[in-house]
Amino acid sequence: MCYWLAGTLTSTHRMKEQLLILISTPFYLVVIGIEILLSHLSIKKYYTVKDTLMNVYLCLINGSIDLLFRAVYLVILLRFFNFHFVSFSFNPVLYWALLFILEDLAFYFEHRVDHYCRLFWAVHVTHHSSEEFNLTTGFRSSVLQPVYRFVYFIPLVLLGFHPLDIVFMYSLTQIYGIIVHTQYIKKMPLWFEAIFVSPSHHRVHHASNIRYLDKNMGMVLIIWDRLFGSFQEEVEEDPIKYGLTKSLDDPHHPGKIIFHEWQNIAHDMKKNVSFFTRIKYLVMPPGWSHDGSTKTAKELRNILLRPKINQE
Repeated sequence: MCYWLAGTLTSTHRMKEQLLILISTPFYLVVIGIEILLSHLSIKKYYTVKDTLMNVYLCLINGSIDLLFRAVYLVILLRFFNFHFVSFSFNPVLYWALLFILEDLAFYFEHRVDHYCRLFWAVHVTHHSSEEFNLTTGFRSSVLQPVYRFVYFIPLVLLGFHPLDIVFMYSLTQIYGIIVHTQYIKKMPLWFEAIFVSPSHHRVHHASNIRYLDKNMGMVLIIWDRLFGSFQEEVEEDPIKYGLTKSLDDPHHPGKIIFHEWQNIAHDMKKNVSFFTRIKYLVMPPGWSHDGSTKTAKELRNILLRPKINQE
């Protein structure tokens, strides 16, 4: 299988991947170095050694799993590509423009499912576990996500987008997804914030404040959040608190970071409830409970924003 897959990698695909690595690696080192320097000079303490090293460690695990599993999911996507029913050979500009837009939309839906289905939240929660927010937070990857992420690309290959181009575009947009993890850019121009995900938008996404939970899930374009009702502006009177709604007992233990929600699910599955209720603990949003002892983000927000009735 690996030999057959290697045959599908044209020199163009190899060159694009190598070029992306050659450009992105020094870029990351420079911008992260600048942010660390500014952070310490201004005594803002946006970085700690332990948290930064954990971000790098989790990124390496994610990258290793992705590399090991890539041959499998590329073969699956290439099989589906045999049945594509659209051809863009007549217009390469349209091809790449549509691939960017549709892949960003696919990411939005993947990200939304990760937040609204507890089974996938158990994977994605790793990315939200840091109580710091800086450029290296973008590298705190959901380590098991490569195992299922490719499923969201199947509609794209059926539409005629080559799997290798999809993987390249995902890697390209990930660069943008990293640089919005910063507290140094407060607001972008209004036209930019209307179309693109800004650092302000993404700070909201990483907040544990009730108002901000499950908001702003786009990668590059914020228009999907505006269209599908998951947009939230950063509000001055509600300063952002980063991390999870319930802090981890040991926030720098890799096992706890990756598997703590799986342990919580296992605990809930042991409750004396029906089989279908146990399934709900897997597929309902995080925080759902059969007896109301814990609340989902939507339920918490309804309580928070419920109009206060004057009792006089």
